Amino acid sequence: MIRMRELHKSFTVRVKAGRFRREKRTVAAVDGVSLTIGRGEMVGYIGPNGAGKSTTLKMLTGVLTPSSGEVSVCGLTPVPQRTRLALRIGVVFGQRSQLWWDLPLRESFALLRHIYRVPAGDHAARLRRCRELLDLDEFLDTPVRQLSLGQRMRGELTAALLHGPEVLFLDEPTIGLDVVSKQAVRSFLAELGATGDVTLVLTTHDLADIERLCERLVVIDHGRVVHDGSIEALHTRYGSRRSLVADLEKPLPDGFELPGASLTAVTANGHRVTFTLDSATAGAAVAGLVAAVPVRDLSLVEPDIEDVVARLYAER
Repeated sequence: MIRMRELHKSFTVRVKAGRFRREKRTVAAVDGVSLTIGRGEMVGYIGPNGAGKSTTLKMLTGVLTPSSGEVSVCGLTPVPQRTRLALRIGVVFGQRSQLWWDLPLRESFALLRHIYRVPAGDHAARLRRCRELLDLDEFLDTPVRQLSLGQRMRGELTAALLHGPEVLFLDEPTIGLDVVSKQAVRSFLAELGATGDVTLVLTTHDLADIERLCERLVVIDHGRVVHDGSIEALHTRYGSRRSLVADLEKPLPDGFELPGASLTAVTANGHRVTFTLDSATAGAAVAGLVAAVPVRDLSLVEPDIEDVVARLYAER
């Protein structure tokens, strides 16, 4: 569905080069990105501020012309075939709106049906599904300017899907949302992705979105891809390890060692311990701990993806 081959985008900026002089400098926003994304994939595309994420999305949607390289979306070249491409993709930018500010949400959806020339039956069926999954009914007749941010974002997602796009680009879709609204948006996108009908590309700084929705993670930094694979592969690459947290009936014996695990924290007067699993499996670690001391409760803590990505950025 999406192909990028040695994709570059550079901008010319003027920088101060003396007291009264400025000189031109070329800045590479995207520097040789090559990716292939298949039908139905859900891909997280992340990076620090200024890494080139939004620039990439703008080239994929036909807003910006690449400086060099090749790009195709749905078999189309985005800029010269932008009008045809618009009928086959959906776009949600967290800071931009495609809804009419003074119109009720229902009328915005009706206008979009005519803009995209969607048959009435198809439009009604898609709108019905979005109304059910995103709980739109209570504010369908409310002007967009009176909607809360969470309500408007649910409306934006619906607007992007009413014409039946094959690819959905999401740029910070949960930015500024409260916990309840985030959960509603994530659940909707997860169900949408489970059907395999829509290819989804998600850029966000909220890594919980990535963990919840995406099996594949692409990390870009200074315009270049520095990781392309699963979240598990990223953890493996940077040595992330799970932790075993146990509440004990009594403190551990002096000098206690758990094979394949390291004791990293002791709190609550020795009654709570944390082990980092180096080579031991969770089952073996639990069995070894229970055999040594009575355990009141325990939990297995997965490594935090935010810590891993922060270390990746710092290393770069």
